Amino acid sequence: MPDEERLTEDIIALTEEFGRYGYRMITGMLNNSGWHVNHKRVERIWRREGLKVPQKQPKKGRLWLNDGSCVRLRPERPNHVWSYDFVQDRTHDGRVYRTLNIIDEFTKEALMIRVKRKLDSTDVVDALTDLFILRGPPEYIRSDNGAELEVVRFD
Repeated sequence: MPDEERLTEDIIALTEEFGRYGYRMITGMLNNSGWHVNHKRVERIWRREGLKVPQKQPKKGRLWLNDGSCVRLRPERPNHVWSYDFVQDRTHDGRVYRTLNIIDEFTKEALMIRVKRKLDSTDVVDALTDLFILRGPPEYIRSDNGAELEVVRFD
């Protein structure tokens, strides 16, 4: 169709301006602006151009428990709050590897990333000790207390 290219440009322009609108709303806006176009045609162009409505971002959870006993600490400066967690993935041949990621929550800097086939609580303690020597200890350390820390003993 001769006007297909212009219609596509208008659809993309409206999508960029109104990012949370889907093809049905864009069809209505096109019809209000003078185009006489069917929603099926707009949907076809929409899919061809790879347009999608972005997922809605979830709201952040409460910073406290129901009884008000716990407040999630917000970092105020570098070396105030560090957090660590494990990430697990597989290589192309199916073998598992894990990474221990330690970040400074204020600067969002990755302080250390350790990669091994198996990581446990000893590796966490070793990594944190190395960072304490290099940077000094933070005021707080946050962790999800996953299964990796079940064998931690401080005698």
